[in-house]
Order: sequence, then C-alpha cells, then structure tokens
Amino acid sequence: MPEDVSHQPVLLPQTMAALAVRSDGLYVDGTFGRGGHAAALLQRLGPAGRLYAFDRDPAAVAVARRRFGDDPRFHIEARSFADLGEWGAERGLAGRIAGVMLDLGVSSPQLDTPERGFSFLREGPLDMRMDTRQGETAAQWLAVAPEQEIARVLRSYGEERFAGRIARAIVRRRARAPLRTTTELAELVAASVPARERHRHPATRTFQALRIQVNRELEALAAGLEGAVGLLAPGGRLAVISFHSLEDRLVKQFIRDQSRGEDWPRGLPLPGRPAPGRLRPIGSLVRPDAAETARNPRARSARLRVAERRP
Repeated sequence: MPEDVSHQPVLLPQTMAALAVRSDGLYVDGTFGRGGHAAALLQRLGPAGRLYAFDRDPAAVAVARRRFGDDPRFHIEARSFADLGEWGAERGLAGRIAGVMLDLGVSSPQLDTPERGFSFLREGPLDMRMDTRQGETAAQWLAVAPEQEIARVLRSYGEERFAGRIARAIVRRRARAPLRTTTELAELVAASVPARERHRHPATRTFQALRIQVNRELEALAAGLEGAVGLLAPGGRLAVISFHSLEDRLVKQFIRDQSRGEDWPRGLPLPGRPAPGRLRPIGSLVRPDAAETARNPRARSARLRVAERRP
C-alpha cells in the first residue's frame, strides 16, 4: 500500500491560497508529516523556488527522503520546528522566507500505527513520543509523576474536568503494576469518569494531555512561532493549522500580540511613535467546509489562522 494513502492534508486549498505561493519563493513546512502540504507547495514552485521541511518524527523524515529526496528544490531537516529561529541563523535565511506553514497535532499515520501509542483505539505501547529517538515515554512519565502533577497536566492540557479522579486512579494502579499499554490506560480512564460526553471516548482528553506533556508541544509551538516571524521576509506569510483550543488560543494570541507593536505608556511625552507590530492578521479564522469533513472526519476540528510580515 502506498505510504501516504491514509493521510489527507487538511485545508489544503485554503492553506496554499493563504501562503500566496510565488514560483521563485523560499518556503518552510515546519511539520512535514506525510508530505501532503509539501507536495502541493512543490507543484507551485519553479526551478528557483525552495521548500525547507522539518519533522522530528524519524518515520516522517524517512518518507520525506523517499518521496522528494531527488528534488533539488526540497530539503528535509530532522528536527523540531521549535528550532526555526536557530536554523534560520545557521543558514543565513532570517528575513528571507516567503512563507512558513505549520500543521499542528498528530498525523493520521501516527494515529494509525499502534506501536506509536497515540491512539486509545488500538493496543500498543504507551509511548506517544514524536521523536522516538529521545525523551521519556508516556508510560515512563506516568510511572513517576506525582499525583498532583498528573492532575495538573490532564486539567491544563486536556481540559479534563475529572483530572483529579483519573490521576488518583493512575497512582493507585501503578502501585500494583505499571501502566504499559494504550488500552490499559484507556480502560482505567473509562472506569474512573462518572459521566461521558456524546460522541467522545472518555480517554480522549487524557491522551491529548499526555501527548502534549511528553512532547512539550505548547513550548515548541511558542518557540516555533517566534522563530517563524524572524524567518519571514516583508510580505511573507505565516499559516498555522491547529486542532484543539489550547493550540488555537496560543496562535491567536501570538498573532494579536505581534500585530500590536510596542505598548507605550499613556500620557508620557515620549518622542516619535511606537514601532508597529511585526505581523498583520490576514482574513479571519478558516474552518473546513462540510464536504471536507464528510470526506475526512479528522478535519472537523481544524482551524487555520494566517498573518503577514510587515515591512
């Protein structure tokens, strides 16, 4: 089976339109995944254009090299988009990039591979690491984290209202035997919550929270957004697709803050004018239409925000 059959890039036409792709432009795909957005962008680039892709998932990097390794316009970086600022300084590309795209969250192949441990629907090791070469797995973190810290993570990153109950159940369980598999954790969570949401598995919020914790996703996003702005040339576009409210709020607030510029105290006789913000928002929030969500149910929570670098 072709390796990208299960992967359907979300909001693809809208993202390409948002980036306003120039054939000779330099672009960054900070989340290669399985290359759906990258392929569409490469189709729009001429010989002078370049696409620099990032992914910290070794499987995604391998796919990138197989699919596009022979294309001289394409370069893959086996690192997190949190490193965009550092990378731009290393390459001398700060202020030269025409567009940066981020498609946050977990790709369909990651969800559909039980060995990765992202899904509660399939039994697999309780891993959840984007980069399987380093860092603690979810199982290792749950084995030692204090009950209060587990509850905080579930509440803060999963918006789980039964965080305390679930944390207590995890600590009681690990005193007998460690949690090792996705189904063990999913069953424990299901038994711990007294009420269930319609059309949502009771472990959904817990798995989201643990994935964010294990991969430090919100910290990476904050660093990646800052790095992306530093890369953009005047008029360059930033397009970010998020899939849950925590990510979207962070992106929305970042664009808002970057559009305001310096905040001078009122009433003080300061010379000149405050510097304008580095970004200006482009359009409003974009969501998938009914046709896309019918074709790809995983797209239903996607949200696209776009901003442009001011001169």
